[in-house]
Amino acid sequence: MSALLSVSGLQKSFGAVVVADATSFDVASGEAVGILGPNGAGKTSLFNLITGALKPSGGRITFDGADITASSAAARCKMGIARSFQIPQPFGGMTVFENALVGATQGAGLSGHEAEQYAMDVLDQTGLLARANTRAGTLTLLERKRLELTRALAAKPKLLLLDEIAGGLTEAECQSLIATIKDIHAGGTTIIWIEHVVHALMAVVERLIVIDFGKKIAEGAPKPIMESAEVKEIYLGVDPDV
Repeated sequence: MSALLSVSGLQKSFGAVVVADATSFDVASGEAVGILGPNGAGKTSLFNLITGALKPSGGRITFDGADITASSAAARCKMGIARSFQIPQPFGGMTVFENALVGATQGAGLSGHEAEQYAMDVLDQTGLLARANTRAGTLTLLERKRLELTRALAAKPKLLLLDEIAGGLTEAECQSLIATIKDIHAGGTTIIWIEHVVHALMAVVERLIVIDFGKKIAEGAPKPIMESAEVKEIYLGVDPDV
């Protein structure tokens, strides 16, 4: 598989707080990669750098063969990078369908019947079709999470970034959402997923990247990474000498 996303030597800090410390990794087309790290490690900032919400002070980002380091967030979205947010941000006064339609028109650039049909198809894929005419502000937490996923998918992304989408859900709700994400990935969508619910990541991703204070400290297959002494010490707070 060829690299869809390549992050090379990425640097970003806010004063003394470093959120990207020479960060480098590749994500292959069709791959699902998980990102772990303690609170404040720089995970969401990394997403903001990839999507263009933040500009790096050094390094390079390449997407689908093009250097996007200086590209705007809007340009990156049109190229095929979409994300969900940790705290769902639906257009509360609009229906679920209208929220999906915004993604299809503004993200994927569709119009008319094509946009409407695609929005309905994505709602079906994410399990929200029966709620299409419901006002988004009345949805349950799980439904709002699904709507975040819907709006990102409606943009027809080549790369889907998920930011703690399983957070706050019950175990049954989490398993339901995992099944949906598995189906999306099985359909060929490339995914990078930040998550504190480790078992959710382990159920989907093929590779884990662990960061701390903006620095990549481990990368590899999920099981060996979670069993490594360094990751247990930094992420899980386990003393490797005990």
